[in-house]
Amino acid sequence: MHRNSTILDNEQPGSFIAKSSLADDEPTSGHRTSSMSRPISISALLPKSEFLERLRIEKRRADRSRSQLSIIVLSLNKKTSGDDRDPIAMLRALAIIVRETDIIGLLDQGALGIVLPETGKGGLQYLLQEIRKARGGTQCSVTSGTYPDQLFDALETEERIKPNILNYVLEDAIRLSPTKTALKRGVDILGAVVGILISLPIMLFTPIAIKLTSPGPVIFKQSRLGRKGVPFIFYKFRSMYINTDDRIHRDFVADLISGNDANINRGGTQEPFYKIKSDPRVTPVGRFIRKTSIDELPQFFNVLKGDMSLVGPRPPISYESLLYESWHLRRVLEIKPGITGLWQVEGRSSIGFDDMVRLDLQYVTNQSLFLDLKILFKTVKVVFQCIGAD
Repeated sequence: MHRNSTILDNEQPGSFIAKSSLADDEPTSGHRTSSMSRPISISALLPKSEFLERLRIEKRRADRSRSQLSIIVLSLNKKTSGDDRDPIAMLRALAIIVRETDIIGLLDQGALGIVLPETGKGGLQYLLQEIRKARGGTQCSVTSGTYPDQLFDALETEERIKPNILNYVLEDAIRLSPTKTALKRGVDILGAVVGILISLPIMLFTPIAIKLTSPGPVIFKQSRLGRKGVPFIFYKFRSMYINTDDRIHRDFVADLISGNDANINRGGTQEPFYKIKSDPRVTPVGRFIRKTSIDELPQFFNVLKGDMSLVGPRPPISYESLLYESWHLRRVLEIKPGITGLWQVEGRSSIGFDDMVRLDLQYVTNQSLFLDLKILFKTVKVVFQCIGAD
């Protein structure tokens, strides 16, 4: 669980002085003074591109070590004039004392960014208090955030991740060029329209079969997490009885993400199968449309709306994402979710969760039109052969 991944959550302000507000070789007692400050020169301030690259590296390091990092941005108010608009002067005026391992850079419109590695919420709050004391009459605003907890907090409440300090964390996502982005969106729209037209007879018959065999709505709607954690309404043909308890799925997901394979493997040692079998919540018609992937057809409309792509990681439910390690979040934050993906055609139900995420991240890194087409063609084979389905 990410909440227990670092000891920094339990830091007391006194213990943080040695970790974040003083240089590594400074004593932990005494008050901050200008003589204790690390000399700041213009050469010490990184340009925005280099600052964001260092932030990206520290974010990866935090993911690997299961630690946290915090970010502070100091922005000069527009009414500030004269020498006070010099970011160096602002930094000195605030008497900010940073470690040699902390990273300082210039951002847009003269703002200063500070990355504090291995610093949790408690340490961040202490430093913010010191900044408020030190800045005096300097006209600047201070914003801050902690990764990954602040992202997890937003996902837990299914709120859109608001434009704030953590946008700098999200800026390290791999982006396609505008041309490739437009091309991918064009393929998505064309593919969704073609998919709807081809599957139209099935999409007309399936609701009748669902309605005749079990009460309830034909379309199952559920909140899922899209790119950057933005929630959207996800469509499927209903395959379960209504008003069923989701505890079966919650327990399965918890075991899957935590790696308790022995509890959920419904296959053998040589050919594992990680999927709920003989789920009592599923209707007879539901079993058929799940095995044949017919239940996924309404997601073509999610693609038309722009919430999903034809190819990408599967969108998680919010309670799934709360069990993630921070590096798992990349599959949610960096790209639109898809109807199919590399995991569905290469691993599907035969691999564990970490390997599934690695396939998703492999797609994120190598995404291209050729790769999308390759995955789409493989998906047709997987669907017709019912590989990994139950």
